[in-house]
Amino acid sequence: MKEYISEAIRNIAFVGHGGSGKTTLSEIILYTAKEINRIGKIEDGNTVSDYTPNEIDKQISISSSLMNVEWNNTKINIIDAPGFSDFIGDVKSALKVCDTAVIVVKSAEGIEVGTDAAKSVIDEYKLPSSIIINKADSEHSTFFDTYEEIKERIHPGATVITFPVSEGIHFNSIVDVISMKNYTYGEAGSRNVTESEIPGNLKEQADNFRTQLIEKVAEYSEDLMNKYFENGSLSDDELKKGIKASIINGNLVPVFALSSTKAIGINNFLDFVSNYFPSPADRGTVSAKLANKNEPVLVKVDPNGEPVLFVFKTISEQHVGELSLFKLISGKVSPGLDLLNENNNKTERLNQLFTLNGHNRKDISQVVAGDIAAVVKLKDTHTNNTIASKNYSVIVDPIEFPDPVIRGAIKAKAKGDEDKIATGLHTLHEEDPSFNVKFDPEISQTIISGQGELQLMLAVKRLKDRYGVEVDLVEPRIPYRETIKAVANDVEYKHKQYGHIHIKMEPLPRGKGFEFVNAIVGGVVPGRFIPAVEKGVIETMTKGVLAGNQVVDVKVTLFDGTYHTVDSDEMSFKIAASQGFKKGFLEAKPVLLEPIYEIEVKVPEEYMGDVMGDISSKRGKILGMDSDGRFQVIKALVPLAELYKYSSNLRSLTQGRGVHKRKFDHYEEMPKEIEQKVIEEYKKSREEEN
Repeated sequence: MKEYISEAIRNIAFVGHGGSGKTTLSEIILYTAKEINRIGKIEDGNTVSDYTPNEIDKQISISSSLMNVEWNNTKINIIDAPGFSDFIGDVKSALKVCDTAVIVVKSAEGIEVGTDAAKSVIDEYKLPSSIIINKADSEHSTFFDTYEEIKERIHPGATVITFPVSEGIHFNSIVDVISMKNYTYGEAGSRNVTESEIPGNLKEQADNFRTQLIEKVAEYSEDLMNKYFENGSLSDDELKKGIKASIINGNLVPVFALSSTKAIGINNFLDFVSNYFPSPADRGTVSAKLANKNEPVLVKVDPNGEPVLFVFKTISEQHVGELSLFKLISGKVSPGLDLLNENNNKTERLNQLFTLNGHNRKDISQVVAGDIAAVVKLKDTHTNNTIASKNYSVIVDPIEFPDPVIRGAIKAKAKGDEDKIATGLHTLHEEDPSFNVKFDPEISQTIISGQGELQLMLAVKRLKDRYGVEVDLVEPRIPYRETIKAVANDVEYKHKQYGHIHIKMEPLPRGKGFEFVNAIVGGVVPGRFIPAVEKGVIETMTKGVLAGNQVVDVKVTLFDGTYHTVDSDEMSFKIAASQGFKKGFLEAKPVLLEPIYEIEVKVPEEYMGDVMGDISSKRGKILGMDSDGRFQVIKALVPLAELYKYSSNLRSLTQGRGVHKRKFDHYEEMPKEIEQKVIEEYKKSREEEN
């Protein structure tokens, strides 16, 4: 396998809305660069990057896929990231290790919800970017309208590098404003490209786009601006250096016209990538922290430095084990090298190193700083871990995966499958950390959560396909709370065995929990039985009285009682306390409390009325609204019971353009009619169990 220096590596990620053609684009690039000898199709299930059974079945990218080609003696690593919003975690991990983001937009449809989502991650990472306007061969292609929309909504520095000679069904040629030539492409698969002069009717348009490019590049430095004003242009060398620098500092966002299905514009795009996109060395440094000190440090992309590698994705393959995809930030690594996992202080040996094209692996003998590769069978290393030399203890800033917006409960169909289910769910979380799993002891359910309904449904399917276990995905129970609103001054309970108590019960302010007061005087209840009374109260509070939910914010005072020298024991007083608590609880105006979540909903303005009406129908209280560009951000408080599958509901209300975040806010008393319904459902379920 050929070895490359850091300056000869380009790391790019294709991101954007689902169906914009990212996977087809990856496929045609692999073919054009002679990495593969036939062009796969999504509908045939034989593309390099969408190779898992679920991707083939659903004909969408579910997981990001790593590929690479050589072009002009440059190694181009390509990550094809999913476009569906359920898999935004993979978009974040792909962009974390890339040096240029490539947003793929459909020429006819323009900017869609996935475009906005990708842009927000690019902005978060402050990444250099470029844009491909794909499907310029579609019947309704509107390249120039889409370009204007991009300048307005994505980036004012968007600048045309290639544009179609004639778009639509006759699209087969582009004009390149760098070389100022016309390029005509043969049939897809022919790899034929013919260079010619720009047609006379397009010369003025090409000149205008080239002038825009030069002006944008000249903005990068005062020196270039002065040369441009003096000479009316820039030399080829000045333009080349200026283009790369302008991309790095975010001033320039190159725009390309393409058809991924017809392979039109591919060669020009790859030429530009190899000539002008920044290498990892051009980007310079990566943010990290010194291990154990939490002090920020910048790790230089230096092949002569100490090895530092960052694991950005984990793939679990049967018969192979875990494959860790990593970017080498610094140094060089080879098989057999021992490094330290800086996150858990465990030593890892790099066994086989691979370069990947989808699931096809090639052994490599060395990886150099800036390159992306894979290593198999690390023992204790996971996504977001940094492995480094023992001489240079740093932890690369982790990928911040989005908080879950949907949750569901897992219910095993067969007894005895619990261990397999737990193992499977753990592996799925390792592969996609935006998918979360936890057992909630309060509601006695295993809860899975993530970014959307499809993500959760696929997790269930993978459990069956990979581990042979079947589960149902059901609505999670709501962790209600129970409390009291009045004082029960003297609650007496006598257990005949023998334990006799008098307790006072009173409400505490919200959030204060539980307080137990021993006010026994004169030993009427011996001191050795007091802990049993408290234990009986606490155990009952855990199980609940009204509807099987935890009791909160109650003060219990034990102030009187009697005992029998022979018959009394701890258990008798524990039972007396438990029964006495239940009796007093029902006398003290008991109520159910429900969890209230604060949600933040981001929607285009035209959907605001529908979304606010929907929030109100869910017993929500609007807290306020803010503007965010073309979007409106609505903040509201909504009961958790009303938020089941809200992400799917929001998507259908907003044609997929609405997104939301949620976080727990507080507990509050629920309406009586809903409380009664919850209590009745609980009683009914208890009867069915018995």
